[in-house]
Amino acid sequence: MAAATELTPSEYIQHHLTFLTKPVGEGGFWSLNVDSLSVSILLGLVGLGFIGWVVRGATSGVPSRRQAAVELLIDFVDSQAKGIFQHGDRHRFVAPLALTVFVWVVLMNAMDFLPADLIGLVTHNISAHGFRYVPTADVNTTFALALSVWILMLVFSVQAKGFGGFMHELFCSPFGAKLFPLNLLFNAIEYLSKPLSHSLRLYGNMYAGEIIFLLLWLLAAAGIGWAGLSFLLAFGWAIFHILIVALQAYVFMMLTIVYFSMAHEHH
Repeated sequence: MAAATELTPSEYIQHHLTFLTKPVGEGGFWSLNVDSLSVSILLGLVGLGFIGWVVRGATSGVPSRRQAAVELLIDFVDSQAKGIFQHGDRHRFVAPLALTVFVWVVLMNAMDFLPADLIGLVTHNISAHGFRYVPTADVNTTFALALSVWILMLVFSVQAKGFGGFMHELFCSPFGAKLFPLNLLFNAIEYLSKPLSHSLRLYGNMYAGEIIFLLLWLLAAAGIGWAGLSFLLAFGWAIFHILIVALQAYVFMMLTIVYFSMAHEHH
């Protein structure tokens, strides 16, 4: 990978914002961002592997530090689900889904802490034209996550209300059966806005964080006199970004629980 000093600032940023894309069939609209997919799958396996490793070594006696940390995480997620989802056994699906979403999104967000040029030393062997290693800075990833939650929400809504009850609510709520076109428009806007807001909130924050880190790396490459300032700014932004990484995963998880709770509510 070319170093920042060998490229103009715009070329450097554009290089790091270029996906490793493979067309499907004849290409065009249908293409795959191989970097986002591969890193997402790898981090999902890492998350499952770590929690599975802790569970296999769990004991009823004095817990180890890693067991205590995982137990705190599970209790935290379960308490959030308990306070919002009150329509049956949350342990059957909602709480495990919330835990999966939270851990997976945290891991994907945390990739933003890795220095772009150091990662580029490895990814350059895979793709010389660009490799995005922060999956949640790709709107395709966040939209896929949000759409998955949205589809599951619709399935659970139909299961809870029945197909007839779901369609009745779609056409007759909240303004009554006589205003069914207005009800349909109102509910369509509500349903369509959920995956949009769910995905774009996470994407926007992670994309902005990625841009700021790239700008700080450029500042460090501007000269020895700027390196110290760049380090201080990058250190400060990294500390602040820890909050963003955790907060955005928390918001995504909470919205997931809220949507499932709303799917069981009758109007």
